[in-house]
Amino acid sequence: MRILLAVDGSKHSLNAVQFLLEHSGWLRDKPELDLVTVHLPVPKLPGMGAAVGKAQVDKYYQEESERCLAEARNKLDAAGVRFEAYALVGPVAETLVKHAKDRRCDLICIGTRGLSDLGKALLGSTASKVVHISDIPVLLVK
Repeated sequence: MRILLAVDGSKHSLNAVQFLLEHSGWLRDKPELDLVTVHLPVPKLPGMGAAVGKAQVDKYYQEESERCLAEARNKLDAAGVRFEAYALVGPVAETLVKHAKDRRCDLICIGTRGLSDLGKALLGSTASKVVHISDIPVLLVK
């Protein structure tokens, strides 16, 4: 079974990691995990290229991805669970679902609340959107 495990560094996304670790015995075989974080694209403003180059934007995405994935990586490594990590850029829910389809995941596992500004106002908006647009089963972890 291939599982997309979505994380953003928040307590709620780490709860999803912990849930999978604690309940992996429910599965017949060890799961193949895609550990995924998604960043919204940096807005492109007129003249931005003169001040901020592609290398700087890529470095920003890399640093933020490492920060978001760090604790989840540590938990999975400590438990001896193998995974492939992905740092993606795009609209969060749509990018998660596309990755899951492209990688032929059997399940998307996601925490119910994250770090996005919108998520603070509308609890679980990304998770809700994933549930609505995905044909793949979604496990929400509170």
